[in-house]
Amino acid sequence: MRVYLNEDKTWDVPKAILPEAKLNAVVFEMQLTDNWHFLITNIRLATGAPDTRNKILTQNKWVTHGILFDVNSATIKPESYGTLKEMANVLKEISDLKVKIVGHTDADGNDVSNLDLSKRRADAVKDMLTKEFGIDASRMETDGKGESEPIDNNTTPAGKANNRRVEFIKI
Repeated sequence: MRVYLNEDKTWDVPKAILPEAKLNAVVFEMQLTDNWHFLITNIRLATGAPDTRNKILTQNKWVTHGILFDVNSATIKPESYGTLKEMANVLKEISDLKVKIVGHTDADGNDVSNLDLSKRRADAVKDMLTKEFGIDASRMETDGKGESEPIDNNTTPAGKANNRRVEFIKI
């Protein structure tokens, strides 16, 4: 269970609720005096994406499709900021964690170009984590696999998009 207040994580208890628990209500209980009134609004209950921290620690790997690049470029798109921030937070929370950042591409283009592009993209992610979030560069290695390790087919737009990814592997 994680509680956020104005987009800042204020409470994090990864195993507060058992996976088999069936919850159907949220209850707030407060002791009020005659002079105090509390109003809680804009409550949102959401099922989060897989826990980055947990994935890295238990599976030694986190695969993300949330880091996006310009076409045939290692320029990271602005909408990737949230995903990068999430990884940076994990690296800040676990100060001895070291990762290998591995870039992957789809099969469009030739093998040599895709391999080079995937390596440049992994380097760009490392640079962003270092410059924007203050993560020590010595805690990160980079590599690129180009199109050599697809996780989906390369014959459909959806399959190609799935193959374009960045992996963070615990080292």
